[in-house]
Amino acid sequence: MGVPRIGVAVVTMGNRPAEVDALLESVAKQDLAPERIVIVGNGCRLPEFARRLSLPGEVTPIDVEENLGCPGGRNVALARLREFGDVDVVVELDDDGLLVDADVLRRVAELFAADPRLGIVGFRIADENGETQQRHVPRVGSADPMRGGYVTGFLGGGHAFRMAMLGEIGDWPAEFFFAHEETDLAWRAADGGWRILYAPELLLQHPKTSPARHAIYYRVNARNRVWLVRRRLPFALIPVHLGAWMLLTLLRVRSVAGLRAWFGGFMEGVREPAGERRPMSWRTVWRLSRLGRPPVI
Repeated sequence: MGVPRIGVAVVTMGNRPAEVDALLESVAKQDLAPERIVIVGNGCRLPEFARRLSLPGEVTPIDVEENLGCPGGRNVALARLREFGDVDVVVELDDDGLLVDADVLRRVAELFAADPRLGIVGFRIADENGETQQRHVPRVGSADPMRGGYVTGFLGGGHAFRMAMLGEIGDWPAEFFFAHEETDLAWRAADGGWRILYAPELLLQHPKTSPARHAIYYRVNARNRVWLVRRRLPFALIPVHLGAWMLLTLLRVRSVAGLRAWFGGFMEGVREPAGERRPMSWRTVWRLSRLGRPPVI
């Protein structure tokens, strides 16, 4: 196939105007211009700079009255790109990220052009000092963040999707709002026979953060984990996965309030509808295990 047409999607809550400005400037400096740039104001009106900034490609600002969460906001961008119909690969970037190198979009296009079954490319995320947090390395254990290759998941802050893959497996699970939406999408992609590549040469600079900074972290994290396995795992693996993570949570979380919120979210995930159940095949379980991350860890 020829060089795929690239689109860029950014979702912001309007509280990081300087960071979004810098991110869009880094997009403007890319040596391969995107066909489309969609900027979603998630529960806010986009700052005026996002409307008037001179950028390559067609820029579409979208204001959404209600905060739909990260996956819901990204689905708004994907729906608009799908309406245009002139983008083959979408690059989704956190609004406080930065493309340091000018060849990121070109390298993304080359990777997808070289492999027709490549569905997802995950970027390396590092802070301004070049350090990658261990939770941002898509491998089990203390893996080298510079070692690329095929993996079982991707990093939500910076990644690229083939639009044809999303057409087959569906978009983000909007009801998750926050936490584990990447795993849900990655497992569907793997079950559909699509490959996921971690490409550390594609760098997104991003401030060092902790997911626990969000007030709802423990509750939503537990609820969504239960929803995730109810939707995607064979029945035999559900208690194994949840048991392993319950033990890990008890070992890791030192806060009584955090544990109370986590178990409250766990029971919420058990009680409430999890959405459509489409469990992965045992063949996919084996593939994920061979790649180093069986879907119980």
